[in-house]
Amino acid sequence: MAPLFALLDCNNFYVSCERLFNPGLAGLPVVVLSNNDGCIIARSNEAKALGIKMGEPFFRCRDLIAAHQVQVFSSNYPLYGDLSQRVMEVLGQLEPEVEVYSIDEAFIRLPAAMPEALLANGRHLRATVKRQVGIPVSVGFGPTKTLAKIANRIAKQQPEHGGVFVLPEQGHDALLAAIEVGDVWGIGRRQSQKLRLGGIRTALDLKNANDTWLRKHLTVTGLRTSTELRGVSCLPLTDSPPAKQSITSSRSFGQPVTDLAGLHEALASYVAIAAAKLRAERLTAGCVQVYLTTNRFRAREPQYANSTTVSLALPTASTLELIRHAVAALGQLYRSGFAYQKVGVTLMDLGAASRGQPHLFCPPPKGGEALMTALDKVNTRWGRDTLHSGAEGFLRPWKNKQTMKSPSYTTSWHELPVVG
Repeated sequence: MAPLFALLDCNNFYVSCERLFNPGLAGLPVVVLSNNDGCIIARSNEAKALGIKMGEPFFRCRDLIAAHQVQVFSSNYPLYGDLSQRVMEVLGQLEPEVEVYSIDEAFIRLPAAMPEALLANGRHLRATVKRQVGIPVSVGFGPTKTLAKIANRIAKQQPEHGGVFVLPEQGHDALLAAIEVGDVWGIGRRQSQKLRLGGIRTALDLKNANDTWLRKHLTVTGLRTSTELRGVSCLPLTDSPPAKQSITSSRSFGQPVTDLAGLHEALASYVAIAAAKLRAERLTAGCVQVYLTTNRFRAREPQYANSTTVSLALPTASTLELIRHAVAALGQLYRSGFAYQKVGVTLMDLGAASRGQPHLFCPPPKGGEALMTALDKVNTRWGRDTLHSGAEGFLRPWKNKQTMKSPSYTTSWHELPVVG
């Protein structure tokens, strides 16, 4: 018997994180908003039942939210990221072969076993994560990653399974027939449209589709998904994540920014975030791309968007060096008379920090590496931005809105929960 896959998925993850430290939210409709309190990115089951859609702009839902007393939270990524890491650590202690797929999902590879043993294992995983972290999860088992995704979907949406579902080895066509093709993992919106035009509307249709037609219209990726639906594994477990090709840091402003000084501060802040990620993965960047844009949704206002890319003579992970290059690039892009909505940076041409070849005419700044090490140690111990470049500013009136953000219960000494 071939090995199996399981998918562990945290239920309504962002909402579950908020409920973990606020038990009074249990049973209430809850939504979490995106950066700048723009769109709805997470919903409790109660909020879904009210008809609140994923990705819906917050302002369009205000009346519905007020009428049903929906609890609203700004996104709290430090909290969500920390709880995600705790879930994955527990999972890693329970299973030897784990691939962390996203902030709230992980694939597991398991030896073949009888359904009863798989159900018992899934229940044990659920109970252990719930007991040690407090986050509810669902577990689905299948012979391929794609079928494990479908099994997880059934485990989550059908309460009678108790959060764990094992896809039958034979006779699961009826289950696939009930799943729209656009809900199959790996099938995007455009692919879904092509499939429907070809008469393929369900997961079962995709499973039974002609290979030549799939390869022609969806390339080898679509054919691979169809093959996975047939129970033939094409997507192995990834033991380590692929190397990053780029790191991007950007946010929409809480209010439009018109002056260059404000843009300088915001850009420097985003560069610092990207540079810290760069050093955490022991990488350097050889290229910096800077971009800025106005709000395209305000059609009556003057519009402007532009970007530029700078190649560095010497790859670096120094926040100060990267800020210097990024701010210089921003000066070339800036045009007065516009109300800017966003500025951002992308670090590219990434490579191992140990790869660096000295430059004959551009020696690295003395003490730069030690300074960055000290910066990271201080911020790791005392919290991000405890120590930062003066170029990032202090008051930051441009900072994105987070008017309904919960405390960072697990990542800030100043916001630890207090027992009365």
